[in-house]
Amino acid sequence: MRAANGDAIPLGSLITIDVIAEPRALPHFNQLNSATISVAAAGMPMGDAIAWFENVAKEKLPAGYQHDYLGESRQYVTEGSALVGTFMLALAVIFLVLAIQFESLRDPLVILVSVPLAICGALIALASGAATMNIYSQVGLITLIGLITKHGILICEVAKEEQLLRGMSKMEAVMEAAKVRLRPILMTTAAMIAGLIPLMYATGAGAAQRFSIGIVIVSGLAIGTLFTLFVLPVIYTYLASKHEPLPEFEEDKEIAALDKPAH
Repeated sequence: MRAANGDAIPLGSLITIDVIAEPRALPHFNQLNSATISVAAAGMPMGDAIAWFENVAKEKLPAGYQHDYLGESRQYVTEGSALVGTFMLALAVIFLVLAIQFESLRDPLVILVSVPLAICGALIALASGAATMNIYSQVGLITLIGLITKHGILICEVAKEEQLLRGMSKMEAVMEAAKVRLRPILMTTAAMIAGLIPLMYATGAGAAQRFSIGIVIVSGLAIGTLFTLFVLPVIYTYLASKHEPLPEFEEDKEIAALDKPAH
């Protein structure tokens, strides 16, 4: 390069050149410099893998470093805790709708008894190792609430009509309802399970997710229906409201008594 007086000065006498390796790209996450750590959790549930990584991160990461998740693990961390809230909201909505339908606050409680019975059936399948608790199995649990309450609705609706129209006691009404609704309950349960079986034998991309939903609903419906047929009528005799016969029934009953020939 030229000096002020016009003389040529070697560039090496002015600067020092050092060769330093730099990455081709500087990845960022949440507007911070980041590095991706990939973990293959073969055969380990998502929750256990995340708990393991949390322990490792606390021990290995230097002070001031933060960590976050991507993909399915991020979805599990951000939405996994929402299961309880979603579950309670679904129960509240179903209870309010049933309370309006039956015009009672006690009959919906009887119907909702079938929900924990079905959930126990689904958890049995998960505990046996058939699937893990993930986002898709949680979706199956929420879906199961709406499907299993239908059994209770079928029984309680007929039991209410038997009390209103025929003047039966709660015990007689629920026994008659269980007889009348046995075949519809079994038929609808078989139809729903048959429709979900393809999910359990799915192949290709996303097969694990479809299997998780299918196994939860199928096991919950099968075991929950069996429990509902035997447990719900017993609970009905204790918790359900006693519906007084309609005035029309009382009048018909009095007319029938007057028309009966005397001996």
